[in-house]
Amino acid sequence: QLQLVESGGGLVQPGGSLRLACSASGSSLLPYAIGWARQAPGKEREGLSCIGSNGDRLYYADSVKGRFTISRDNAKDTVYLQMNSLEAGDTAIYYCAARTSPMSDRPWCPSNPLNDLHPWGQGTQVTVSP
Repeated sequence: QLQLVESGGGLVQPGGSLRLACSASGSSLLPYAIGWARQAPGKEREGLSCIGSNGDRLYYADSVKGRFTISRDNAKDTVYLQMNSLEAGDTAIYYCAARTSPMSDRPWCPSNPLNDLHPWGQGTQVTVSP
């Protein structure tokens, strides 16, 4: 069974950068579109970005366009979220997930990531603070 693990979170100052990584156990990420979402305290989970198995990218949140970049390294079987120009409002737990069903849609990013990407990993905490 596919299980995703996020890593790379931490404490960073405003204006700084972090790179999050999403890797898998139990299976390979290669066949799947992989997405990132975040959830800040007291707020609903927000879909951020997705990358298809062919490398096509979608960015769902206007707040991260131009600052966050999603990529995948097939040799390392890992998907990354490069986050630059971080702001206090980026403080959240960040999650990754795969599009596991239906099988025919696995490679493609969905229009509704929160409904169509699962399972979500345990998350990694990102804190942006002076």
